[in-house]
Amino acid sequence: MLVGAHVSTSGGLVAAHERGVDLGCDAIQIFNQSPRMWRTTSWKDDDVERFRGLRRKGPIKSVVIHAVYLINLGSDDDEVRKKSLVSTKHALRTGDLIGADGVVLHPGSAKKGPVDEAMKRIVDGIAECLDETENCKLLLEDTAGAGGTIGRSFEELAALIDGAGKDKRIGICLDCCHMLASGYDIRTIPKMDAVMKEFDKVVGKRRLGAVHVNDSATPLGSNRDRHIDMPEGELAKGGLAAFLSEPRFEKLPALWEGAGNHEPDHVRSQLALARKLRKQGQKRRAG
Repeated sequence: MLVGAHVSTSGGLVAAHERGVDLGCDAIQIFNQSPRMWRTTSWKDDDVERFRGLRRKGPIKSVVIHAVYLINLGSDDDEVRKKSLVSTKHALRTGDLIGADGVVLHPGSAKKGPVDEAMKRIVDGIAECLDETENCKLLLEDTAGAGGTIGRSFEELAALIDGAGKDKRIGICLDCCHMLASGYDIRTIPKMDAVMKEFDKVVGKRRLGAVHVNDSATPLGSNRDRHIDMPEGELAKGGLAAFLSEPRFEKLPALWEGAGNHEPDHVRSQLALARKLRKQGQKRRAG
């Protein structure tokens, strides 16, 4: 497992890489532009070239882009959907440019409209974005299930993949906070195993591209996306150890996003805890 964190790109890609190295990351996640603005960002050619060179040397073994929060491919507002398509394509092209392992995308929301119609708009949008880009994977992130968000269940994620033509570039990013909030009880190793067997059956483990490691401030089935630092939430040490030691996640980037405090020492302590809990979970599985 490639344990890492979301890092700022302030100062450019090389600066982001340096932050990841300083934090002791095996993997990093970045935004390709401001997460709450439509305006796109383009990095300078020399910054991209240096970044790719640093990637080849290590120790950062995986880079994942998180698409902006404004994107909603399921929107029935023509302007929002148009901007969402442009932004998603830009993220995927940026992913190709910097050699990212995927772009994490919140699939979208029906808001107060019909879910089936929003699903249709999302699958059409995914297909269009993949058709007009080249190699970078699109990693659909499971949602906590608030409001009309799409992707709250394995069945919805599978329906999006199937609807978009089962393209091999479509992957999944599982967030343990979202899983618990949407009703998947993963707080023990046996329960985590049962949930992942269901994932295998409905979606398929070959689709796994990344995971997000966040504790949940709200209980099982709350449908509320509220991150809290490990292990202070509902997952606690047992649930986090079960998630982090999941064999299907081997070699995947496991990315800590946090709950607001991104001071370097705090991030380092969270990553050290993640590695410790992973080992504890592995010992339990082996014993």
